[in-house]
Amino acid sequence: MPRALLRLMVATALALPAGYAAAHPHIFINTGLELQFDDAGMLAAVRIVWAYDDFYSLSTLTDMGLDPDADGRLTAVEVAALQGFDMRWIEGFEGDLYLQQGARGLQLSGPQAPTAAVIGGRIVTTHLRRVDPPADPAEGPVVIRVYDPTYYTAYDITVPVLFLGREDCDAALVLPDETQANAALAAALAALGPTQTLEDAGVDVSTAIGGAFAQQVVVTCSG
Repeated sequence: MPRALLRLMVATALALPAGYAAAHPHIFINTGLELQFDDAGMLAAVRIVWAYDDFYSLSTLTDMGLDPDADGRLTAVEVAALQGFDMRWIEGFEGDLYLQQGARGLQLSGPQAPTAAVIGGRIVTTHLRRVDPPADPAEGPVVIRVYDPTYYTAYDITVPVLFLGREDCDAALVLPDETQANAALAAALAALGPTQTLEDAGVDVSTAIGGAFAQQVVVTCSG
């Protein structure tokens, strides 16, 4: 494993847990991003780091029968068993990762090259998503959003973005307006009838819930 990626995994795992005051997700994930550029300078892939919260990590290890002595150290066999446990995606799942350039959504591959480790008592996994076709930063900023449309899982981008293959790029983290997001969600819920769901009322759940609380990274390259 490249040393820079290992440092990113450790930094992500040791960051403060994510969380928002007004909403109540069930899983909290600290997130790291490594942007990979090809020889032509195109954004070709994104490697994502997920550091799960302490409770979810403990529950998952217990359910899988791993680390029975609770010393936070996995054997090679246990690491192999853990690797890829969160990569069994159902059809239609977007991996909670969305890239956009201008008005165009960038297409991503399914997860590739997964890794897993336990760092500081937390499960930390990585996987690679290829950009197909690769995006040319000269055509404008690339906006990256990491969120669960249902907000069952809350993501917090906690460490600086890494760049592999270019040295002229910058990433700006844009935080959501939580007050506005909470107000929009509360208004949508207040308008529901006693048996209605948000979907019944015509509310775009991905925007009103997950998308409203999403952090985003704006990537620009000067070359």
